[in-house]
Amino acid sequence: MKWKEQFSEFKKNNAGKLDILFFVCGFIFDAWLVGHPDKPLFILHQAVYLFIIALLIHYELLFRLEKWHPSNFSMKIWPYQNFALHFCLGTLLNVYSLFYIKSASLFSSVIFLLLMIGMIFLNELPFVKKSEKVNLKVGLYSICLFSFFSIVYALLFGFIGLVPFSFSVLSTLAILILQLRLLKKYIPEPGILVNAIFAPVVTVIIIFITFFFLGLIPPVPLSVKEQGVYHNLVKRDSHYYLYAEMGDNSFWDFGKTTFHAEPGDKIYFYSQIFSPGRISDKVIVHWFKKNNLGDWENMDKVPVTIKGGREEGFRAFTFKSNYEAGEWKILVETSSGAEISRLYFDVIKVEQSPSRTFKVLER
Repeated sequence: MKWKEQFSEFKKNNAGKLDILFFVCGFIFDAWLVGHPDKPLFILHQAVYLFIIALLIHYELLFRLEKWHPSNFSMKIWPYQNFALHFCLGTLLNVYSLFYIKSASLFSSVIFLLLMIGMIFLNELPFVKKSEKVNLKVGLYSICLFSFFSIVYALLFGFIGLVPFSFSVLSTLAILILQLRLLKKYIPEPGILVNAIFAPVVTVIIIFITFFFLGLIPPVPLSVKEQGVYHNLVKRDSHYYLYAEMGDNSFWDFGKTTFHAEPGDKIYFYSQIFSPGRISDKVIVHWFKKNNLGDWENMDKVPVTIKGGREEGFRAFTFKSNYEAGEWKILVETSSGAEISRLYFDVIKVEQSPSRTFKVLER
């Protein structure tokens, strides 16, 4: 039919634009669809996708080496194998990147986030989708597999840090060994398996270990949903009332807030930290001030125990009554040193003003 021919011609002439359009739409759809990481159905959804990817990679390698050929029903669906593989990889990469973005302080994790976003784009490139190199797909699969285990073990242990990370590494390697043992029955040549499976998985593990000890991996599934500095904080029943200067943008994560301090004022730092219900951990709130040499001095650090389960995030606050005018920075870190967020603000000391007014925010 004429319209089919016109549609085929349109796709041919606009293949690149359509790829970008579908990628953007898919990312937006995943962002809207993604739920909290502790939901059982959501964890099951990830596990099913990872199993499908492992199965497709297994048979693709055997197919390319002529160790296996599709037959009967599999013959009908095999031509769509590559599409299904990249769909599952793309969905999981989107999901984990969204988790990392939500949990990351852009100041400390920008390199890691750029790497993850780069992996998403790489998976969508036409030459990757058509590539016959299985090791590239295994590398992307390894990123998804490790990210899955890092979330699951954090939920199982109830905290973030070295122990869940180590179990994630070991579990990813265990899956690698299992995959190698299954393939070794049909592919006795060790060089092929090392290049196709072992090398990309180990490379991903080394990268994650390096990023972990540099403190650059966002502490999924923790995330700061709101933070700011305020002139007063009152807790009444189950509500927090925050007193901010009129026109103050202190609850934004970006930009620099100005705190006009009158005699006797305290600086209250308030944050809402999302954590799944099974996680109860400590975060450290660091107060830094820039000295005359332009270096940041750690003026105070306050441990705060957080408990998960609240949709809007666990509400926590600290305050400082002894301070000087100047540039300040607050860092929120996990007990293992991974940065969750940071906030910059200037303290300017002013004279007492009886006409000063505040806006009151209820949380």
